Amino acid sequence: MIKKVLVVVDSINIEDSSGSKVNVALIQNLATAGFEVLVYHYTRKNIQLEGVDCYSIPEIKYCPLYFLSRLQRVLQRNMKVNLAPFLESLFGFSFTFFNDANSIARALKKCDFQSNLVLTLSKGASFRPHYAVLKLPELHSKWMAYVHDPYPFHYYPRPYNWVEPGYQFKEDFFRKVSEKAKYSAFPSLLLNEWMGSYLPNFLKTGIVIPHQNSKYEIQNTDFPDYFDSLKFNILHAGNLMKQRSPEGLIEGFKLFLNQNPEARKESKLILLGNASYHSSMLKEYEIDNPEIYIYNGNIPFDTVYNLQKNASVNVILESKSEISPFLPGKFPHCIEANKIIFSLAPYYSETRRLLGNNYPYWAEVDEVGKIAIVITALYQLWKQDPDSLLLNRKDLVEYLSADYLSEIIKGLEIIN
Repeated sequence: MIKKVLVVVDSINIEDSSGSKVNVALIQNLATAGFEVLVYHYTRKNIQLEGVDCYSIPEIKYCPLYFLSRLQRVLQRNMKVNLAPFLESLFGFSFTFFNDANSIARALKKCDFQSNLVLTLSKGASFRPHYAVLKLPELHSKWMAYVHDPYPFHYYPRPYNWVEPGYQFKEDFFRKVSEKAKYSAFPSLLLNEWMGSYLPNFLKTGIVIPHQNSKYEIQNTDFPDYFDSLKFNILHAGNLMKQRSPEGLIEGFKLFLNQNPEARKESKLILLGNASYHSSMLKEYEIDNPEIYIYNGNIPFDTVYNLQKNASVNVILESKSEISPFLPGKFPHCIEANKIIFSLAPYYSETRRLLGNNYPYWAEVDEVGKIAIVITALYQLWKQDPDSLLLNRKDLVEYLSADYLSEIIKGLEIIN
């Protein structure tokens, strides 16, 4: 008998965030694994996924919360009055959050899909699906709450952690999630352990479901003008948040070029993605370094994925910290690309844990000298044979696959 999974998710638009990309990959792999999947999503667009029934949850309108949320937006837009910190310190969340969660909960109450498992997914700092299902006790016995990042923000490791207005409400919300959900799921072992140190029940209910490697067919295989496939291309594709400075990578690349002048004409460092916090620094580097290409903005996923598959080296850059419990959303794409991953991460990080303690292409994000040494080693391998930079990690391909996901889900007590 085919088991049924109801997925409740913020968005299934893969262009709006890395969180949506990994959520869609998980949904697709559930279907590939043979489960009957129904998706209730709050994208508020008619988006369909192949082989999966999808329902766009309508927003509740003509209610007090809806009008209050719109009034708040009007005041902020027209009068430059930001009430969010004040309101969140009083209630914990915005009027929009409460109305969105109510919209999701109302839709689920009307759902007659007799699922074996209810899986809540979210993205960014939003856990609206979790808040909605928390209001529906009849679903708790088959609820799996997926926690993609630490929450609330003061649970983040340094340098990310900061205290939000209404933090105590958010903390209470997530404590209830940890207690009421039958299962919790995390993309990384380190994140499960990290959140369990704050909310111990996660250690009892937690399982690891890594971000998935689902099949994606590239629609446009043309390379942009800045990419020459015959060169030694080092690619970082992804948002460069305030805490993720690329300065060490750039300085390491420059040092590599100074130490290997013959590589200057055939090497390129490409940085793609939003980097507003580092824009001034990046402009200065770009002026005098034609070997570096920087695009500060959004790039269509199709283009990024094609470049990842054709770059010489893919960089996964994380913050300077004692620990990085996150599994980056692009990790599965880099594994699928089958090119060497240059990991710039803390010693204790999920990426390094998966690649292995003896993986040679790793450095702390600010270790300029070591970064240059690693790039030099990779360049020399590339000169000998570009195919020597293939990753060839079948163990990680399997770890991120639908088959492994099937084993995890079928091992749950409520599925059998």
